[in-house]
Amino acid sequence: MRRDSIFYKLFQQYPNLLFTLLTNPPENAEEYRFDSVAVKEPKFEIDGVFLPPESENPGVVYFCEVQFQKDELLYERVFAESYLYFYRNRARFSNFQVVIIYPSRNLEQSDILPYENLLNSSQINRIYLDELGDIRQLPVWVALMVLTTLEDEQATQEAR
Repeated sequence: MRRDSIFYKLFQQYPNLLFTLLTNPPENAEEYRFDSVAVKEPKFEIDGVFLPPESENPGVVYFCEVQFQKDELLYERVFAESYLYFYRNRARFSNFQVVIIYPSRNLEQSDILPYENLLNSSQINRIYLDELGDIRQLPVWVALMVLTTLEDEQATQEAR
């Protein structure tokens, strides 16, 4: 705790100090200012949390988000929710996976730059239902999910 106050004072007086530690500091490092902030916790609701069997302790928890409309802050919210839940329940889990189900790629958040590495990691699974293949060749429950993406007339025809 004592170290925190030392670092706080150092960063407060010399905000550029942090950037001297980095290999690739921003070009405008001198323009940054230091602040200490408290983050209030908003109410998060995760679409689905798949808890591991009790015999697998600690196990891997799966977070599922079903996204059928464009949300330009989806990844910010999903990652905040997942990490917060994992943080609060860390003793119960050895790892986590995030699964995001889209009807198609065109509903994915446009600006993914801040999350590129995370999105390309093995922990994040983006599923595009329209890319799963011929609906008649899919397992019935997967095909049912794909049916939800089709227009009424086409869905009726495919369901038959």
